[in-house]
Amino acid sequence: MSDRTAAVTRETAETDIEVTLDIDGDGEATVSTGVGFFDHMLTAFATHGLFDLTVRCDGDLAIDDHHTVEDVAIALGRAFDEAVGEKRGVVRYADRRVPLDEALATVVVDLSGRPYFEWDGEFSQPTVGEFTSDMARHFCESFAMHANVTLHAGVEGRNAHHEVEALFKGLTRALDDATRIDERRGDAPSTKGTL
Repeated sequence: MSDRTAAVTRETAETDIEVTLDIDGDGEATVSTGVGFFDHMLTAFATHGLFDLTVRCDGDLAIDDHHTVEDVAIALGRAFDEAVGEKRGVVRYADRRVPLDEALATVVVDLSGRPYFEWDGEFSQPTVGEFTSDMARHFCESFAMHANVTLHAGVEGRNAHHEVEALFKGLTRALDDATRIDERRGDAPSTKGTL
């Protein structure tokens, strides 16, 4: 286990969440949110980013999936921010374009320490199973705000399953790239000396 790890809990009247994250993992995932497609996306997030991830969420799914997805994104964002630490030697910037059949996701990240989110695109169908398609956009926004990263993302396609999956894979591949250590750097990649 690396030292770039974090464990975060979040308990509200709407959700009870535990998240652990190892940025320098092997892509191992143990995920249980009660929303099958969301579990699939979080597993893809771990697998394709080579992040070891556990997520347990007991949410108010009798209402809908909003609080579950949003609060997991908040907890995961906080875990990411904690795990990446002072960002000494990280690459910092990364971008990925990831296809899934006809769908294409574009993701650009900056481990800036300044949370910002920009979105372009629409999902072709309103739901994928019990997962509300637009919650993928909201997941990205909530994650960015709590991970303290700048994130620009967008999708295009004809199938929401493909669009959402390409988005999650693009996000995690970009985060994996941005968190890699550049041995030429000893400090944070910024003229300020810190991020």
